[in-house]
Amino acid sequence: MNVIIKHIEIIKRIDQLIRLQATGAPETCAVRLGISKTKLYRTITLMKELNAPIEYNFSIQSYVYVKEVGFQFGFYTKESNVKKLNPFAG
Repeated sequence: MNVIIKHIEIIKRIDQLIRLQATGAPETCAVRLGISKTKLYRTITLMKELNAPIEYNFSIQSYVYVKEVGFQFGFYTKESNVKKLNPFAG
């Protein structure tokens, strides 16, 4: 189970860096996240498979979203005032 949580945390951190347009080059981003460049590429591929519109912008040397998106992971109650039940929800 810890593996899943760690993977979700990496996705969440990549999402934050992409939103800030501050991933840097893939090598830099991987070092910043404490993962291999291969794992970074696999995670970005997974995010794309989950419909994240990610592209690499060479002029600013960062991954970017080409459309506005939201990322959320967690379970919520069905009440009209949504209450977060998972700390991984963003």
